[in-house]
Amino acid sequence: MTRLQEKYKNEVLPKLLERAGTKNPMAVPRLSKVVISMGVGKAAQEKDKRRIELAVKDLGTVTGQKPVVCKARKSVSNFKVRAGQETGVMVTLRGARMYEFLDRLIHISIPRIRDFRGLNPRSFDGRGNYSMGVAEQTIFPEVDPAAVEFPQGMNITVVTTAKNDRDSRELLRLLGMPFRTDKALGDGQ
Repeated sequence: MTRLQEKYKNEVLPKLLERAGTKNPMAVPRLSKVVISMGVGKAAQEKDKRRIELAVKDLGTVTGQKPVVCKARKSVSNFKVRAGQETGVMVTLRGARMYEFLDRLIHISIPRIRDFRGLNPRSFDGRGNYSMGVAEQTIFPEVDPAAVEFPQGMNITVVTTAKNDRDSRELLRLLGMPFRTDKALGDGQ
């Protein structure tokens, strides 16, 4: 069992059960999956297959799982993309790998972001899922900054079983997500 998984079981779950006023652990929110994606649209425009290969290598190194190469479904002339062209890579993490990735993201990678003032507490989708963007893959210690040819951003989506944003925010806050304090939310989180 990973460190973050133990924290959820021993610290977070009892607090969530107390707030919900129930003894059923299935009634409170929990993490479902984490989806990490990298859009590599420049590879299609420049006809540079090396960008896709490097994105697959970097994302595989960061997550510990082989990424899936995503292809365009439709042709869009404004973006110079044709149907079937490789446009990005993505990984879906579940179970122990999900907890391990989130632990490294929260405690190692996010503190390495320059001028970091906290994650946006409003980046929820209304259904309890949280999305954030990372400007470069070099914030992860697994990626060697000297070997990076193309700085590439990534999108990280944390999917929870929470029915609303408030419950999901509380779950992620208890797990250690460093949200920016925003007085406009009303609850000071």
